[in-house]
Amino acid sequence: MKKVFVYFKKEMMLTVSLIAAAAGLIITPPGEGFFAGIDWRTLGTLLMMLCVLEGFKKENVLRPVVNLASGIKTKAALSLFLIFGVFFTSMFVTNDVSLIIFVPLTIMLFRSGECEKYILPVISMENIAAIRGSLLTPFGSPQNLFLYGQAKGIGFSHFVLHMLPLSVMSAALLIIFVTVLYRGKIKEGITFTHNDETWLPERKPQRITYLVLFAGVLAVIVTRTSLWWAALALVIAVIFIADRRIFLRVDYVLILTFLCFFIFSSSIAGNEKISAFLGRSVGGREYFWAIGLSQVISNVPASIVLYPFTKNFAGLIYGADTAGLCSLIGSLASVINYRIYVKEYPGNGLKFVRTFTLVSWAFFAVVVIPGYLLSKWKFF
Repeated sequence: MKKVFVYFKKEMMLTVSLIAAAAGLIITPPGEGFFAGIDWRTLGTLLMMLCVLEGFKKENVLRPVVNLASGIKTKAALSLFLIFGVFFTSMFVTNDVSLIIFVPLTIMLFRSGECEKYILPVISMENIAAIRGSLLTPFGSPQNLFLYGQAKGIGFSHFVLHMLPLSVMSAALLIIFVTVLYRGKIKEGITFTHNDETWLPERKPQRITYLVLFAGVLAVIVTRTSLWWAALALVIAVIFIADRRIFLRVDYVLILTFLCFFIFSSSIAGNEKISAFLGRSVGGREYFWAIGLSQVISNVPASIVLYPFTKNFAGLIYGADTAGLCSLIGSLASVINYRIYVKEYPGNGLKFVRTFTLVSWAFFAVVVIPGYLLSKWKFF
């Protein structure tokens, strides 16, 4: 029993999500349509990406990116390279995927450069970069993808135009944040301890396999195909043939955490009294409702719950894209970041939360009012 208690204390986000799921099931017992309210596509895509990226790590597939980053001479320049790597890739492969790619790379590089004290502030800024970079495009985040799909009258260029001011402002702020982090040490150098890991010729087929699978997963995300389940089956089958031991390395706790949050949001959305209350309260207050509700059920489920009661589309989407700056639960991408870090540094969960909260709230304090003012600029 003591071991179970210690485990759930260590896995803080899993514990919170399990409590939320249990509360949701008490509020609204499962009924018809309950399972349809769970975002199985997101869970399946996340599982595919986690499996493929475990293969990346085992086969050292990202070695060329590591070599490129290793050529950077200062800590500030390396931080900017990694943060804006997240910022721009999140526009096309979603914010959670960009974090899955870059956060482990960040930890590895700063460890190699013997400056681990910068890991937490840098990956906290990468979290911001993922949230704020992904807001520019309809497919940068799950909530953007959902809301863009609902608003049939909005074209791609129209969407990007409305999100561009927030994106540019966020990029400028990230540069300022990095400058503040290295104040007085902006030219401080970094030297990497190179390891002897090489690409073994006999492992080339495995590296090619994982690259092809990675491209396939990205295609599933970008095209929004309804055949994602077939892609999941194919990825699992290929990895089972190529190296079934990869399945032992996958972070299934993260999948379970996501599932629990989806159960909670599905239960809340299915409650008639709660739905009636939202119908009376949300219209005209979408921006702050999106930010507030996201701190309870995260921004993706909050967007799904609030959309039917929304009168101002801009307020809802700007609020949902700002909500992830307030807490870990505000965006499930932040949960991914947390999980990656505590997997490398067990027992440092509270340290992560403190640093994440400090950096994110400093950013939130600057952007929350401009975001609200921009939300008056109606999409249609």
